[in-house]
Amino acid sequence: MPPTPAPRTPDASRRSERSRRAILEASLELVGEAGFQKLTIEAIAARAGVGKQTIYRWWPSKAAILLDAFTARVEDPEYAAGLPDTGDLAADLKTVLRATADEFTDPGFEAPYRALAVAGAADAELSRQFAERLTGPGLAAYRDRLRAAREAGELASDVDLDLAVALLTGPFFQRWLTRGGPLTHAFADALVDTVLAGLRPRDA
Repeated sequence: MPPTPAPRTPDASRRSERSRRAILEASLELVGEAGFQKLTIEAIAARAGVGKQTIYRWWPSKAAILLDAFTARVEDPEYAAGLPDTGDLAADLKTVLRATADEFTDPGFEAPYRALAVAGAADAELSRQFAERLTGPGLAAYRDRLRAAREAGELASDVDLDLAVALLTGPFFQRWLTRGGPLTHAFADALVDTVLAGLRPRDA
């Protein structure tokens, strides 16, 4: 009968948590410096000051590390609060898309997010987790705000909410992913105005 493993002491738990955080931060730093293709488990371990086996005990791949690191970075009350609802749908959407444009052009955000988006295109499970943990909650927040606007009569009663969300976010993400143009506040405003023009009640 194999021996029963000794219970983890508080000090061991704290050391494990410190190591985990060091690994997550190292992955974000290195993907920003070298890009995803050149990111290696060896480099992450060296930067974090841990052994490779420590990393492999917790994560199966560098993409999995990066997903956890990025998820931890965006998990705060600001992201969970949903979209603002001031009663002015256009203004609320412009506020959010402007802030998103600023975020997506911040190198500290852009590098890991782009790496995950590209890696997910070749990895179905990573893509599923990326959608579930990162893009999904954001799209749900848009859907909730648009539903409230539809109930308030700001949008046509037959507006398909999922399609409306796709119309707002799809062109934005495509421009960013393909580097098809700058993500400016002017672009965000024009996108909102164009989409809402097709979603308003017919007699508005």
